[in-house]
Amino acid sequence: MTTDIHAAPAARPVMGLFERYLSVWVALCIVAGIALGHLVPGVFQAIAAAEVAKVNLPVAVLIWLMIVPMLLKIDLGALGRVSEHWRGVGVTLFINWAVKPFSMALLGTLFIGNLFAPLLPQDQISSYIAGLILLAAAPCTAMVFVWSNLCEGEPHYTLSQVALNDIIMVFAFAPLVGLLLGVASITVPWDTLLLSVLLYIVIPVVAAQLWRRSLLATGGEAALKRVLDLIQPVSLVALLTTLVLLFGFQGEQILAQPLVILLLAVPILIQVYFNAGLAYWLSRRFGVAWCVAAPAALIGASNFFELAVAAAISLFGLGSGAALATVVGVLVEVPVMLSVVKIVKATKPWYEGRPHA
Repeated sequence: MTTDIHAAPAARPVMGLFERYLSVWVALCIVAGIALGHLVPGVFQAIAAAEVAKVNLPVAVLIWLMIVPMLLKIDLGALGRVSEHWRGVGVTLFINWAVKPFSMALLGTLFIGNLFAPLLPQDQISSYIAGLILLAAAPCTAMVFVWSNLCEGEPHYTLSQVALNDIIMVFAFAPLVGLLLGVASITVPWDTLLLSVLLYIVIPVVAAQLWRRSLLATGGEAALKRVLDLIQPVSLVALLTTLVLLFGFQGEQILAQPLVILLLAVPILIQVYFNAGLAYWLSRRFGVAWCVAAPAALIGASNFFELAVAAAISLFGLGSGAALATVVGVLVEVPVMLSVVKIVKATKPWYEGRPHA
């Protein structure tokens, strides 16, 4: 995502115009994508055909333009401070890697595979569940800085937790996704999955960190900030363009069954509030300071939807239910996470065991 995050934890990112109205931009992309899909179907077919080794080249470029600028903001050197807030880090790691992906697989199977199944296209149900699993399989990397700032979270904790999650993601994403897709009886194309991890996690992380070190070595924080400011619009355009492409391919399905998006949002919403609440409660049980517990709840609940979109496209295709399910995560991201921010701020007196003012 596109937040103004500096290397120093003291930098306080704010929610910009784009982030604040992300759901509005996604809604406009839905309309634009569906309209363009009907008006110029040949263009979308040509884009879909531009593949090499199951990798759609135009989409791959767009994903890199989204992910690399985002990862450029992350200081992996913050890993050295993980021990300062070890209880909060432990809670978030437990939620991110041992609870969230599994709870989403369960919720997806319950709602999409069973309760809502009669209302959904039967040939896409397993694909929808796969998309939900991909959405929950990796924690958010950048927007959590904004959420942490809004709830006055401890910046050193947030930065070190995100850096640690990035490293874990390199090694854990593929095995975790493979396991959960297998449990859900979805065929796992391991070659494509591993290629996706290489293309959309390993290469971007390495490239971003090398670029970051080069900028800091030659021009310091000022040079890094200048580059981040320069590439921010590129990242925004890449995200919106990717969404337009996705909805260009999903148009007929959405028009035929407009309830699909609403139904897919149900397990996502439940998953967010459940994991945020569990992280918040566990933090209180383990005596974690509120300034750490608040961002812990937000990191535990949010998803790395850029990676989810990329993996869904690689594994199942631009027109798949999996791709659509991941985009629904983008649609609900801002309003849902803002509500979590309000909840943790409103419950601070309860958390700290003191009466309301």
